[in-house]
Amino acid sequence: MQQGQLDGEQWLAWRRRQLALGGSPAAFDWLVDLAGGLSWQQQQQLRLSPQQPVRLTCGLSRLETLWQRHLDTAEPLQYLVGRCPWRDLELAVAPGVLIPRQETELLVELALALAPACPGRWADLGTGSGCLALALALAWPASCGMAVDSSPVALQQAADNLERGRVSGRVQLLQGSWWQPLRPWWGALELVVSNPPYIPTAVWAGLDPVVRDHEPALALDGGADGLDALRAIAKGAADALVPGGLLLLEHHHDQSEAVMALLAAAGLEQVQAHADLEGQRRFASARHGLSPQHTGDGV
Repeated sequence: MQQGQLDGEQWLAWRRRQLALGGSPAAFDWLVDLAGGLSWQQQQQLRLSPQQPVRLTCGLSRLETLWQRHLDTAEPLQYLVGRCPWRDLELAVAPGVLIPRQETELLVELALALAPACPGRWADLGTGSGCLALALALAWPASCGMAVDSSPVALQQAADNLERGRVSGRVQLLQGSWWQPLRPWWGALELVVSNPPYIPTAVWAGLDPVVRDHEPALALDGGADGLDALRAIAKGAADALVPGGLLLLEHHHDQSEAVMALLAAAGLEQVQAHADLEGQRRFASARHGLSPQHTGDGV
């Protein structure tokens, strides 16, 4: 069967043969969507109307090759395709850069809800692919952003995504560890967001090979208790934020109490927990220089 000479019944039979080799049906359908141009909705429609023609943007052999490589090596499909849908964006991703997760989209929503209408200066610590920086720059075209990462590979990927999003002139890329590259702007940051490495080392070692063996440990392994990076970020926040400035963090699903304690111990105020789409407390927010101080659960 060649590209353009396939109907729904033939495609469904071909799909069954590929899944017989192994792997997740959801992952396979994702591959067909992103690499083959056949959306999930179209794939579902073919099950109802298999007489319809199937139009792919690449040949079946290409999809078979990518799927077999995924099965053989456990390489993430996002790396094999080179793209990852995230929020309303399509990001370029490659080995050496963390693949953006759906839950991290909520950091953007929290920033839009809790930050000033348009913060003058903001920063993204551990930018990785640049997903957060790109989303914030698009949301606040009059703002000035800075994206920090210690990995030159990640910074190059972020630069590519910011350029594709046409916001590269409004986001400055800085290489270094957490707050250090931002020293010239300490005390002037109105908003800082971060999705740092927070997985405890023992948990990281037991992750699925598709994550553990291919995505950068630098972006995942948070040390023995998973809190190494979160400690560093909390410790420096009071120096870096303007009075009333907002810090937003993503963390592991079972770290909420520990992270809120770190933020309060660092002198930050209005420390709050925020839930993900499954109700897990996965995010924390805090402000610098407000009173009275309190902790609690956020929306």
